[in-house]
Amino acid sequence: MRRIYLDNSATTRICDEALEKYIEVSRECYGNPSSLHALGFESEKILNTARAEICASLSAKGASVIFTASGTEANNLAIIGRAFAKERYKKGGKIITTMGEHASVDAPLEMLTNLGFTVARIPTVGGEIDMAALEKELTKDVILVSMMMVNNETGALYDTSAVAKMMKARSPEALLHVDATQSYLKIPFTKAKCGADLITISSHKIEGPKGVGALVVDESVIRSKGLAPLTLGGGQEGGMRSGTENVPGIAAFGEAVRIGSAALRERYSLLCELRSYLIERIESELTEVSITHPKENSPHIVNITLPKIKSETMLHYLSSLGIYVSSGSACSSNGGHLSSALTAFGRSEGEADSSVRISLSHRNTKEDIDGLIEGLRSGLARLSRIR
Repeated sequence: MRRIYLDNSATTRICDEALEKYIEVSRECYGNPSSLHALGFESEKILNTARAEICASLSAKGASVIFTASGTEANNLAIIGRAFAKERYKKGGKIITTMGEHASVDAPLEMLTNLGFTVARIPTVGGEIDMAALEKELTKDVILVSMMMVNNETGALYDTSAVAKMMKARSPEALLHVDATQSYLKIPFTKAKCGADLITISSHKIEGPKGVGALVVDESVIRSKGLAPLTLGGGQEGGMRSGTENVPGIAAFGEAVRIGSAALRERYSLLCELRSYLIERIESELTEVSITHPKENSPHIVNITLPKIKSETMLHYLSSLGIYVSSGSACSSNGGHLSSALTAFGRSEGEADSSVRISLSHRNTKEDIDGLIEGLRSGLARLSRIR
């Protein structure tokens, strides 16, 4: 059976170059990067090469790259690490986020709320940041604004640059943390353009291996000790994340960054073309299906709502045909929760329960979309009769 993989926002297939790099480093460069001998120095050099690739891809010369085990860990480090950085923050520090964030942002914020921090959530109806609500919440006690650049379920593209500009005027001590997990090497941007002090990225979203992420931190944050480590021990990663680094995984991550950065413009154009083709076919042939249309969108995520058919039911039907999509974020789907991103967008709970996320990659073709359309067509006919 031919596979049509359209769940690239959950994870991507590791590219050949990254896999080859992983195997090569695992076999040949197995020294501990903290060891003071030749093999250790070689491993340390590999880590620094990956850091340089990441900084170059974001035009972030001089930034610190803290390697973690995932995007989730990087988000936790940014949020909790900022909250615990200064003793005075613990006496009423305020954090701002948006409605419909990933669980790896919501969960640490919930923990901080229980510890006495104030958390304000800004509406995102229609896939837009409510700038008036943000302006009202940006007071002098704000220590952090944490938000995603691309919503992982709706595909909405948020204007982080406008947020950063407003923050500088109203909350000068606050840092901006951008979760770029779904935008990094999917859409063109630089650290300066997005306005972030802290940027989360993840290896397996860009055809690198699973189990590696990174937090890119502005040098001024490190210099002012504006971020506290969460994992203590041997002092690796500049003391910000102890534990022996995953050298083969990081080397492969760096290789995926190198490949993806060089091909970014070409891949972005292809994704825009595929998205347009997908939407055109749905609107002309599957008129009972509703498409979630953010005002500004990324090209690789399209969310659709089915006519009174649960997303999980359609998911299993398509899977039986070798077509792989998602009922939302893989993390939230695993917990069995309704999508807060879709309800924040303006969908009802019933609509959120009947929504399917299609996420594209440069490896997809128009033939893949043709196969999806046929699968949805037959699924709608069959599942509607069962209903």
